[in-house]
This record gives sequence, C-alpha cells and structure tokens, in this order.
Amino acid sequence: MDIKEIQNLIKFVAKSGASEVKLEMGDIKITIKTGSESDTTIVHHAPVAAQIAQTAPPAGQQVVQDTIAPAATPVVAEEDSKHITIKSPIIGTFYRKPSPDKPVFVEVGDMIGEGDVLCVIEAMKLFNEIESEISGKIIKVLIDDSSPVEFDQPLFLVDPS
Repeated sequence: MDIKEIQNLIKFVAKSGASEVKLEMGDIKITIKTGSESDTTIVHHAPVAAQIAQTAPPAGQQVVQDTIAPAATPVVAEEDSKHITIKSPIIGTFYRKPSPDKPVFVEVGDMIGEGDVLCVIEAMKLFNEIESEISGKIIKVLIDDSSPVEFDQPLFLVDPS
C-alpha cells in the first residue's frame, strides 16, 4: 500500500463519519482514528523489513508510525515441554472474574477439568465463557485481567499430569 492509497483511505474515512477504522493487509496494520474532519490521526504499524516512504500528510492530519519487530517464535524449555498452553479462541477483552465483585474463575495451582470455565472474553458487548478442553493444574496465568487479547493468544499454562 503506497502513500497515495493511504491518503485516499484517510479522505474516505473522514467523509464517512466513522470514528475509527482498522485495516490489516498481510503484515501491514493501519488504524485511522478521527475526532473531527480537521483532526485525524493515523497509526501505521509495519514490520522492520517493510519500511514505507512517507510524504507530508494532508493539512490538518497527523501521521504516527510505529515499527514493530516480527514476533519471536516461543522457545519452550525442557522442563516446560510437558505443559499445555490454552489459547484465546476469539478476539476481545480478557476477564478472570464473572463480574467485578466475584472471585476469579481459576488461580495458579488450581486443578481444572474438561468443561471448567477458565475466564470470560468480552467481544462486541457479549461475554463468552472460555471452557477448558483439558484436565490438569494451572501453572501460570499469561495475561492480566481486563487486557485485550488476540485470536490464538496464550492465556494459561496447564500441567496435564
């Protein structure tokens, strides 16, 4: 995607009245946030290998570029090789509790069984209970409460033995 296409996208979003648009194409991620027609912010994420030349943005618009290193492949130590990672099945916000005044679903050291609720992930105002597909002991909670999660992001480390 060249700078001309990005500028056309900015103009289209500004005219549409949308407050935020996110676009992912391969390894390029673009987020366009608008407060008003005269105040548009673009956040552009590209991997280190794909540097894009930039020209001056249109008047009244601000461009912010972040360069993100490619994701590292997880290295599993020999003692951790027996552990299973439970990953997020959806994109949303991760919650360890069913509501703020209730206790957490699982703690480190808890034994879990198949079908036990481990957490809740909110997606589009729907709270989805995430159930365990394995039995074992919770070794580690890999994400903080009320944090955004991506599809297939590791949530829990479980020892199945």
